[in-house]
Amino acid sequence: MTKQHEKVLVAALCGLIIASAALFAVQPAMAAGYHVEQPARVGNMPTWDQLNVRKWPAHYSQKIGAVKPNTSVWVERCNEVPGSADWCLIERGGLKGWVNSRYLNLIEDWDI
Repeated sequence: MTKQHEKVLVAALCGLIIASAALFAVQPAMAAGYHVEQPARVGNMPTWDQLNVRKWPAHYSQKIGAVKPNTSVWVERCNEVPGSADWCLIERGGLKGWVNSRYLNLIEDWDI
């Protein structure tokens, strides 16, 4: 094997490692989910704090906004995360993103 072949082989292996890492990073977005289609109120947090809304269902995902406690939001669906809290896709006005489900309280008695 020549030095040129070794370089190509090392580059290919590096590419596979990077591709594998990228697939692992987006894994939470591919979790099993369930539809909720119901309003909820942000809670279970101090009144001075805000609930971060994220681009993807993961704590390390980009923050795209925040919602104050006691705010009503529409919950479209949630993703199951074994051993942790679920992540729910919410919408409020023009803001749509993912939040940790432990900070949502479903509103049971609601009329359309």
